[in-house]
Amino acid sequence: MRTFNVNSPFLYGVTAVVIVYVLAQSLFFLIRASRRARELGIQTRIIKKTILSTSLFTIAPAAAILLGVITLSKFMGLPLPWLRLSILGALTYELPAASSTATAMNLSLSASITDPKAYTAIAWVMTLGIIPGIFVVLFGLKKMQSGIVSLKSKDPKWGEIFMSSMFLGMISAFVGMLFSDVRMGLPGFIPIAVALVSALLMAVEGILIKVCKWGWLEQYALPISMLGAMAASIPLTALMGC
Repeated sequence: MRTFNVNSPFLYGVTAVVIVYVLAQSLFFLIRASRRARELGIQTRIIKKTILSTSLFTIAPAAAILLGVITLSKFMGLPLPWLRLSILGALTYELPAASSTATAMNLSLSASITDPKAYTAIAWVMTLGIIPGIFVVLFGLKKMQSGIVSLKSKDPKWGEIFMSSMFLGMISAFVGMLFSDVRMGLPGFIPIAVALVSALLMAVEGILIKVCKWGWLEQYALPISMLGAMAASIPLTALMGC
């Protein structure tokens, strides 16, 4: 009798096909965009600079995604986390979704899943939970954008308050995750310390941009702060004895 394997060649094959398709699609639009930019008379230097800056901008999120893939692969195997986090999923959703589902099914997260039903249930939760957002963007984004533009044109003050409230609401979800493990003691404060390091780096970069007139730093401020915070998490974890 064949046993279920979270790292089976079939799962690797399915994952590879999807990722290759997405990469080919990205390359297609990159080439089309470059040609269109040249048709509009945009200088080659500016096109290359834009491509380089956007490529560097993806390094920090890619590093975070890699950490998420490594974390999920301990019990979900490599193919599914690799597929989810490299195409559509987000670490802030995929990891809690998988962990909560596994906990509800009384599964240990320290070893690979051997039950195909449990694996399927976790995969469905990770997948279905993110799908509504796609349809909201597909069918409702244009209407929402027009509503926001209309609100700003009628009352700029309330429009600004509305946008700020939406932004703070989104940030609150991430802040809640930072404080979710504070009851664990000192280890629970590691995410907070890492976030503070990231904020400090961003503040220093803001000063350099405004005071020292380092305009070029604007394109790299976010990746630098994220990568710096990730690097700082290693000594902070060791310092807190975790």
